[in-house]
Amino acid sequence: MVDSKLVLTGQTAAYTAYCLVIILLIAWFSYKVTHQGKNNMVKPAFFYTFVGFLTVLGVSLHIITYNTIPWAKMDLDRRDIKPDKTYLITVKDHAFILPQEKMVVNVNEKVLFDVTSKDLTYGFGLFRPDNSMVFQMQVVPGHRNDILWKFDRPGVYTIRSTEYSGPRGPNMIVRDAVEVVAGGTSN
Repeated sequence: MVDSKLVLTGQTAAYTAYCLVIILLIAWFSYKVTHQGKNNMVKPAFFYTFVGFLTVLGVSLHIITYNTIPWAKMDLDRRDIKPDKTYLITVKDHAFILPQEKMVVNVNEKVLFDVTSKDLTYGFGLFRPDNSMVFQMQVVPGHRNDILWKFDRPGVYTIRSTEYSGPRGPNMIVRDAVEVVAGGTSN
């Protein structure tokens, strides 16, 4: 799986460039419309060519980035995927109740985090040591709340609630709850 940090960096660069091109179009159009002199009309051929270029560029960006979201393919094929490990996690009274103190996962194992809320809507997010998010989902009482993930490198991750659930919600943190270790299977 592609690391979500890499995906975010690439998409940020691509969409920033795209927005800059759109801003240039607006600036160019504004200049041409307000410029004094005999050549103050925007030539339709230039304008529509530029708009066509933006359309092709925008659609191309969406096509190129379609399969770069790390979990998209696995989520679409989820019905046919059997997880290597399943962790049943309960959330109640602003606390995560884990099946064990530290959930140990091998690199390349597919892990299903099945999270049940007994009272409120919470979030379930996994975070790197630098506090960047690996993934997150909303945990709603009375509904199926699970996420399938494949870890591609060793690391230690913290679980946090990513949803506002009252004043005690921001303190819902379980440090070093998931450890991914080398030597796993290559599925």
